[in-house]
Amino acid sequence: MIIAVDGPAASGKGTIARALAEHYRLPHLDTGLLYRAVGLSVARAGGDPDSQAEALTGCHFDESIFSDPELRSEATGALASRVSIHPAVREALVKRQRDFADQPAGAVLDGRDIGTVIAPHAPVKLYVTASAEKRAERRMLELQQRGLNPDFDALVADIRARDDRDMNRPIAPLRQAEGAALLDTSDLSIEAAVRQAIALVDAQLEGQRQG
Repeated sequence: MIIAVDGPAASGKGTIARALAEHYRLPHLDTGLLYRAVGLSVARAGGDPDSQAEALTGCHFDESIFSDPELRSEATGALASRVSIHPAVREALVKRQRDFADQPAGAVLDGRDIGTVIAPHAPVKLYVTASAEKRAERRMLELQQRGLNPDFDALVADIRARDDRDMNRPIAPLRQAEGAALLDTSDLSIEAAVRQAIALVDAQLEGQRQG
């Protein structure tokens, strides 16, 4: 069973995907980490993430980068959004994601093009979203817990800019996949969002059994 979880930044899709993987005992891949690894690698090499040729060199990152705490920073998230618009970068990372999705045991993948490009054949698809303001609140809380003092308006602007890049890029834009169940987490706690996600997955599986 493949569960494809898509959605914009800070919508809660990663937390939900991890919970689904645990609930259904499936391996999980946060595909956004791949793009973050590319973006961080390019930046550390002094490259330009807006240059496709330079961004492509970042695709040869050492997997030890996945343990680097900087990988999950706001700055690296912005770099990931910038390198992900390049067709050559996306093509370089597609096989790794599809191989993970198609392993015999099944898998849960979260990202921005899982249900539309990476695994359109997934029997279960979710599209997780939330308002820009609510997502900014979540980011602000995360950063404050790290001892930082971010500007709320700047976070909202960054999230909207990232959404614009993700939804309007020419290759694999972020959108709700055909057949994907919509889950708006704006007014839900983590626990409630996970419960609703499990219910949506079970409903899709039951619908397929009956079909």
